[in-house]
Amino acid sequence: MPETETFRIPKHRRHVPGARQRVSKTLADWGITDELADDVTLSANELVTNAVAHCQVTHAQVKVTLTLREPYLFLEVHDPDRDRLPKPCDPGPDAEGGRGLTLVRLLAHGWGHAQLPHTKCVWARFMLPERPERTGHVPAAL
Repeated sequence: MPETETFRIPKHRRHVPGARQRVSKTLADWGITDELADDVTLSANELVTNAVAHCQVTHAQVKVTLTLREPYLFLEVHDPDRDRLPKPCDPGPDAEGGRGLTLVRLLAHGWGHAQLPHTKCVWARFMLPERPERTGHVPAAL
């Protein structure tokens, strides 16, 4: 059975840091640390920021879901502006933004989006590192 954590934030920039902290805490609670935790947290920050910045539905909420399902960790960010699909762009060197989806593409082992009946979902998939209990390897006794 996969582990899942879901939460919602109001569609406002001031709530993005709280979403990032919640993702980071969930990952720590699941024992996910180091580079993978940094990659997922940064990707969540970018996807939530995009949802907050580009969703044109008034008084909307953004839903964030993390799912741990071997061998992957999935990050999903939903917003109700289902017809505004994300488009990676190539900003100029002096642009202050526009690199979020490119960053997610580089950090994740896959990403995409889906139009659902009432929302759109932008997702990223991250490969979990192998641990001895996942491979059947038993450490030698000391």
